Amino acid sequence: MLRVLGNPARTCDGVTRREALSVGGFSLFGGLTLPRLLEARNGRQFDGPAKSIILINLFGGPSHIDMFDMKPDAPAEIRGEFRPISSSLPGLQVCEHLPRIAKWMDRATLIRSFSHGYNSHNPYGVLTGFNEGDNEEGYFAKQTDHPSMGSVCQYLGMGRKDVPSYVFMPSFPGFSQALRRSGPYGGYLGSQYDPCFTIWEPSYEPKLSEVKYEYDALPQGRPQLPSLDDLPDITVDRLDGRRSLLHGLDAALKRFGESRAFERADHFQRQALALLTSDKTRAAFDLDQEPSATRDRYGRDLYGNCGLLARRLVEAGVLFTCVYMESKGTGHWDSHGRIFPHLKNNLLPVLDRVYPALIQDLEERRLLDSTLVIVMGEMGRTPRVNVEAGRHHWPQCGFSLLTGGGVKQGHIYGKSDNHAGFPVEDKVSGGDIVATIYKLLGVDPQLHVPDLRGRPIHVAHGGSPVDGVIA
Repeated sequence: MLRVLGNPARTCDGVTRREALSVGGFSLFGGLTLPRLLEARNGRQFDGPAKSIILINLFGGPSHIDMFDMKPDAPAEIRGEFRPISSSLPGLQVCEHLPRIAKWMDRATLIRSFSHGYNSHNPYGVLTGFNEGDNEEGYFAKQTDHPSMGSVCQYLGMGRKDVPSYVFMPSFPGFSQALRRSGPYGGYLGSQYDPCFTIWEPSYEPKLSEVKYEYDALPQGRPQLPSLDDLPDITVDRLDGRRSLLHGLDAALKRFGESRAFERADHFQRQALALLTSDKTRAAFDLDQEPSATRDRYGRDLYGNCGLLARRLVEAGVLFTCVYMESKGTGHWDSHGRIFPHLKNNLLPVLDRVYPALIQDLEERRLLDSTLVIVMGEMGRTPRVNVEAGRHHWPQCGFSLLTGGGVKQGHIYGKSDNHAGFPVEDKVSGGDIVATIYKLLGVDPQLHVPDLRGRPIHVAHGGSPVDGVIA
């Protein structure tokens, strides 16, 4: 008989009591018995081709029909204003405003049948694989949420000990609207498995416009490490060296007791401390170490800096990095109006600069085969252009672009109808994509983890690996 104990106190081997299984027969956790969990905790089980993940999350819903699934023979109100161009993959055409990406398509796998029914603006489905939520209930992050892929990896003890294993940048989802979108968190596994969020001080060039659908302001600056300045009586300036930081932090924690609320703050402050005092991580965030030509190739705006930092974090040993494209101005993909100038002048040039620079860098450093780079959003856009010259939400069909890390090279998976409205071949769910990523990482895609009530929940929520995209 299997039991899952709910007390989160840790046993001497570092596994929480909640994780300790009393097993008779087969485990409900996808075969993850206590010995296998302990082996996973020691980092000896995960032998997939992907050692690092970089997810470029195009928040808002990138228009698949205007990017990677163009329909030039469709009526004008369907096909839009852009023309297709040939790519390095024979038979595949992409948007004319993605010429650099076109040259790399023979190295990538393109899924053109991503489909689900979750019409909500958050990265929840992309990061967890759960696409059955209700928009109103699932929009904001809460403790009962399913954990993200990066959180599950941390829960399993994956990643190095000298750098954070899960980094999310430039800030938490919803920061530009002063809310907390669901998606990247540990959810019912616990906030100790949340990512390390970088911080960004919003700035734009030119100045933000208040005109509806006026997309001209490009976000500037670079993601920064979090600070310890919000700890009572402790600042980085007042503490000299790692020993002083640790001593001062421990003294502060003793003064503030052991309430559950402070346990969470304790975790985040210790996480920030590890970031600030890790030579590897601090060096990775120093983009000024890069040659000027490399900085220029990525671009010196916010998302160029995020892309370059993602590569440096992989080099430092970070397991899961998410570059989340959400900000005001030109920094999001929610194009309900004036979609064509928004894409042409802003979004597509940024993506066409950052993605190729990242893939080239990883390949030159012999890291591409062990790094899976994913480009996708939470949904596509409507096939028909609306009266405001935009496209509305359309989760029924979208794309996912995967490169390196064990996926096939020069491969197209899935097919949509003549208007890019619905998949007609090899429909792929969010759970399927998440299960594929787990498999490439060497994580059992049938793994189950306990929710707040101790019930076993499938980490891919019914999804199965898309074996047709795996090399």
